[in-house]
Formats: sequence, C-alpha cells, structure tokens
Amino acid sequence: MLDHAIIFQPGDATGPETRSPMPSPVTWILTEGLAGTEAPCRGLARALGVDPVVKRVRIRPPWDWLPGRRWIRPLAAPTADSDRLTPPWPDLLISSGNAAAPLALAIKRASRGATRIVHVQTPRVGLGRFDLVVAPQHDGTGGANVLATRATLHGLDAKALAAAAAEWAPVLDRLPRPRLVFLCGGSNGRFKLDPLRVAGIAASLRQRMHRDGIGVAASASRRTGAANAAVLRAELAPAGAFVWDGTPPNPYVGMLALADAIAVTQDSVSMISEALATGKPVYWIPLAGRSRRLQRFVDMLTAQGLLRRFPSDDAPLAPWSYDPPDDTQHVAAEIRRRFGWPAIGAAETK
Repeated sequence: MLDHAIIFQPGDATGPETRSPMPSPVTWILTEGLAGTEAPCRGLARALGVDPVVKRVRIRPPWDWLPGRRWIRPLAAPTADSDRLTPPWPDLLISSGNAAAPLALAIKRASRGATRIVHVQTPRVGLGRFDLVVAPQHDGTGGANVLATRATLHGLDAKALAAAAAEWAPVLDRLPRPRLVFLCGGSNGRFKLDPLRVAGIAASLRQRMHRDGIGVAASASRRTGAANAAVLRAELAPAGAFVWDGTPPNPYVGMLALADAIAVTQDSVSMISEALATGKPVYWIPLAGRSRRLQRFVDMLTAQGLLRRFPSDDAPLAPWSYDPPDDTQHVAAEIRRRFGWPAIGAAETK
C-alpha cells in the first residue's frame, strides 16, 4: 500500500523560484556505476541545479555475501579500486542501488546527521532511516518519507531533446515519415529476449515499412547482447531502416527527439520512462516471461493514457497525445521544499 506516500500527478510541480539562489550544496551521487541506477541520480541532480561528485563503488567479500541490513562497518565494504568515501562529507547524497543504501546510511552517521540522503529506488534496509526515498509507484512502497513517481527519474527535458534533434536531424531526416523508433532491451531476471524474438519483431517492423511507408530507426541497449543486435541489423538495415551499430556517438536521445512514435520492449522501465518524456505515442512490446511489478507499471501507464501495447501486424499505428510525466522536476521541487533549499544555484551536471 502507498499509505502516506506522495504520488506526483500533473500540476503538482511548483513554479520557478524568483529569489536569489543559495550556494549549491556539496552533492555526491553514490552507486555501483550501473547505468540504470546512476542515470536517474544524474537526472535528479540536474533538476536540482547541483554539480555532483559521482562516486562509484564495488563491494568486496564478505559484505557482498550479506544483505545490507547486516553489514558491520559498511565504509570498509568497498573494494580498493572504488572511489573513496572519506570526509569532508557532502551536504546532499543521492544514492541508488542495494549496495549504495547501507553505505549512504553509514555516511550519514559519520557526518553526525549533517548529510541529507535521497535514495532513488526502494532500499532493502530501514526505509525510515533515509531523509527521502524516491520509489516508483508500481513498487507499492509507502511511508511519510517516500515520494512515489509514475515513471523512472531521468535527465531528459525539452532543452536536451532539442539539442539532440538538431544534432541528429541530418541523419534521421533521411527516413520517411511517420518515423517509428524501436528501442530494444534484453533479457533480465524476468524476461527473455533471443534472436528468434528479435527476428519476429523486425519482421513486423519491415511489414509496416513496406505496407504503410513508415521510416524505422532502431537501437540496441547494453542488455540486448551481440547476437540479438546482429539479428536486428541484419533484418532491418537492408530494408532501409537506420540501425545504430554501437559506434559512438550514441544517437539514442536524437532518435527519441525525432520520432513520431516509439516502441520499447517491456523489460525496460527506464527506456519507457525516457520515451514518455517526448510526449510522443509510446508502445510496449511484450517478451517471453513475467513480472508482476513491471506489469503493474505497464498497466498503470496504460490506464492513464500514456502507453499502449504494440498493435498486431494488421492494425495501424494510431497517434494519441498526453501530458508527459515530469517526475524528476516534481521530485526536485519537493526536495527543495522539505530541505529548505528553495533556490539552489543552477549548475550543469558533469
């Protein structure tokens, strides 16, 4: 149940501050360095207008064998090649991930309570010990210090999308309109993506290209895997689609900005969340497997009119509109209110 949690809905955000900005609080981001945990923290820091120091850690035995709630001397847990967690301690610590949670609490203790902790995602240690927990609504996490969001936090905003659109228009404007962007996730603990499924998705996209005259741009992700990415290229590129081959620079944000519609495999909450930042029609594509948690996420956004299941091959892609979720800005506004930081000095996140 979400008892006492704040659930952000359209219109909750406060307007821009007009007072003189206060000095930016010294801010750390603490994660294990995974893109799925670090990116939301970076997005939140950007929305707050702070310039964070990014701390990435790996955990050594015996701590990596134990749940965080049983860690003794947590600050001794990181490996020697991890970023150092030593004073002076930050004013604000944005953490994410199971390993970062007990380390964040240890830093708060070491700072004698001076460090404020915002933990992104539901922690597996004492929920009430954090100053704020930012958890997705589909997790069902509740508490007076919980901010429940509809989508994952991210750093995409109108400015970032416009810049990426200008950068990638010379490449993607060669494709016919309407333009469908396909974001391919990969296997995880709940869902499976194999070359056969990739080939099936690609065949459906090719059919729409030939029958409906649409343009297609596709991108694999870190979890797609080499075999699946190779099938994606082999099945779509000869048909005239743009398929990113993994060579930098990454066109991901440009693809989102220049899409007319977006299709995302259902395994990735983060890619669905970022796609919704565009305000374009976003479809989810089913994979083999099951996750009650992710199904709640898909069902919730579908019920709110933000998301639809990718239609069968004989059904057309139908446009629709919605107000994009702006959870990152809403969370930043609530942090300012709760922590008494109404006008933090703006800075660019590194």
